[in-house]
Amino acid sequence: MKRLFIGLIAGAIGGTVLGFSLGIFIYPFWFLQEPAMERLTQSSTRTAVAQGSFVHVNTSDPIHWGKGSTTVYRESEAGAVVFLHDDFEVGPGPRFHVYLVDHANVQSGGDFEGSRHIDLGRLRAFKGSQVYQVPDGTDLDAFKSVVIWCKEFGVLISPAALRREPLPVGRS
Repeated sequence: MKRLFIGLIAGAIGGTVLGFSLGIFIYPFWFLQEPAMERLTQSSTRTAVAQGSFVHVNTSDPIHWGKGSTTVYRESEAGAVVFLHDDFEVGPGPRFHVYLVDHANVQSGGDFEGSRHIDLGRLRAFKGSQVYQVPDGTDLDAFKSVVIWCKEFGVLISPAALRREPLPVGRS
């Protein structure tokens, strides 16, 4: 009787752990594969201030990677957006978020965690174009990278170092 009870407890714990693991790792592969197709609306007040390309920082890690391009646009005096272009793609996983980061060359989780960053929200798709609103009043010049970060496990997925674009004459 004691062996049966121990077997049932071990089976319940093992089943729970296996089910949870499958839910975290399999769910994104089956259900979140549709590419995003968000577009920027036409605006005469939008100015590109920086752009960058996502990189695969740890090439020995086949799970955490990213590629594609991003542009930061100033919408008005106080507003801005981060745009992930059509070529954007990351390997799937749980709870990926998009961040603006004040570190210019994010190469590890320590670089990200040791920096000042702004969470722009949860990644809506693992590939395709997406638009993220930057909080009003954010000093865009203080942020040097856009980073995809896994909040579930605290893992760097992919950084994009931003290159500043010269503003057109007459715009600030």
